[in-house]
Amino acid sequence: MKENRFSIGVDYGTNSVRAVIARLADGEIMSESVFNYPSGTDGILLDPRDPNLARQDPADYLEGFLTSVSDAVRQAKDRFADFSPENIVGIGVDTTGSTPIPVDAEGTPLAMKPEFQDDLAAHAWLWKDHTSVAEAQEITEWAKTRPEGFLAKCGGTYSSEWYWAKILHCVRTSPNVAEAAASWVELADFVPAWLTGNLDPETMPRGICAAGHKALFHEQWGGLPSEEALRSLDEQLVRFRYSTKAVPVDHAAGTLTAEIAEKTGLPAGIPVAVGAFDCHLGAIGSGVKPGTLVKTIGTSTCDIMVSPLSQSIADIPGLCGIVPESVLPGMYGLEAGQSAVGDIFNWFVKHVVSGDDSAHAALTEEAQKLKPGASGLLALDWNNGNRTVLVDQNLTGLILGQTLHTTAAEIYRALIEATAFGALTIINRFVEYGIDVQEVICCGGIAEKNALVMQIYADIFDRPVKISRCSQTCALGSAIAGAVVGGAFGDFASAADCMTGVKEKIYVPDPESASVYRRLYALYVQLHDAFGKTGKNPPLENVMKDLIAIRQECR
Repeated sequence: MKENRFSIGVDYGTNSVRAVIARLADGEIMSESVFNYPSGTDGILLDPRDPNLARQDPADYLEGFLTSVSDAVRQAKDRFADFSPENIVGIGVDTTGSTPIPVDAEGTPLAMKPEFQDDLAAHAWLWKDHTSVAEAQEITEWAKTRPEGFLAKCGGTYSSEWYWAKILHCVRTSPNVAEAAASWVELADFVPAWLTGNLDPETMPRGICAAGHKALFHEQWGGLPSEEALRSLDEQLVRFRYSTKAVPVDHAAGTLTAEIAEKTGLPAGIPVAVGAFDCHLGAIGSGVKPGTLVKTIGTSTCDIMVSPLSQSIADIPGLCGIVPESVLPGMYGLEAGQSAVGDIFNWFVKHVVSGDDSAHAALTEEAQKLKPGASGLLALDWNNGNRTVLVDQNLTGLILGQTLHTTAAEIYRALIEATAFGALTIINRFVEYGIDVQEVICCGGIAEKNALVMQIYADIFDRPVKISRCSQTCALGSAIAGAVVGGAFGDFASAADCMTGVKEKIYVPDPESASVYRRLYALYVQLHDAFGKTGKNPPLENVMKDLIAIRQECR
């Protein structure tokens, strides 16, 4: 009788935390509540002296859970006569990442202690904190000298967004925080540990999602890099090497404590799933399976695929990780992504057009009237660096082909096309290494709201593009994890059959548009390889003239 049984999914985003209560029978969202982080600017602690810095107050995470979950419970009780908190079978949690937090020996975040509350280094290092570029490059060069092959499982380059780079930067620039920290804990691990009363960094469950994709954890070399390996990088890193075996999201972190249960209106003892990153659980909430690429589109993108462990796959350069069971049990989890998508559109609207959010609709309407190739424009989507496949934060955006007649709508459409060309580059990298991409399922705000973007993506991918049925896929994926660890389903496949789906509208490629985009993509590849440190150095003297020729034909 799953009709009257429910699970809770809690989604920790960049600016807010969202709690949903999902019905197990069909994945219907019975209630949801959003808590905006109160600290800093839109929840982010910034430093005007360093635009790469982005931190968060860990206290916001705790208040966010208590407020959003208790409100979602109240809403469900008020709206549905058949809802009872006693029928909630499990809780799942997803978060941004890599978002590590320095903690003391009891697992208390240093930022929550009076002596560190004003020290930005003692707070949570948000995923988009890029202060560790130099350390990431150092780790990349260090790993190349090691026999273990650390970089083979994370695309060949270590990122400034990831765990060890941020810790090493703290060691180098904030030694007082580094010395006070007994350990560092990913947000995805911290929240379930707090919910279950097991904050001891030596014993708290650690999720394979965060460990494998961001912290160089792999069974091939026995878990995290060894003490000897870390010592060869920096002596102080050895203290932060936890020995716990990282586990997938079908494991329970424990059960909900009586104290938190009382504050949220829930019964104590509800199983809580091990945490994972938002887009990984968003892929579960979108029904990810072999052959399906799930693309979460927001300010940036995250692309997730899975492949059975029974089928060996090659190490794929440029990916953010190939990690056994980081998404689904029994499957390799493969992660890629783009550093900016929605952020690029917002940059153009706010800083170039000088408009507000309403300008997006007007520009979209005008851009929709344009034919592919008719503007003569081509752009690179690197306004915030490149995450995949070049893994280089020092790359920047580019718009080519402008004339004195170029319009704002033409540039807007070219930027949309650029993000799609970047996405196709990721798809082609998967295919090149034997991972079949049969369909694309998109989720996130842009996928929900902008039909032009989705049609351009379908035409450029030359594949059908589907939209996840649920608008809160990350939270739904967390709720599915809660349902599985709560024993309501025997596995994730049966849970997905009941709780996920896609919308009726499917974006099908237009053959004529796809043909034009194939020609434009060839020019995009030239720019990509020339400016992206690929070592190919292709000539570029044809690009402007080819764009003019395509423009004339399409007009």
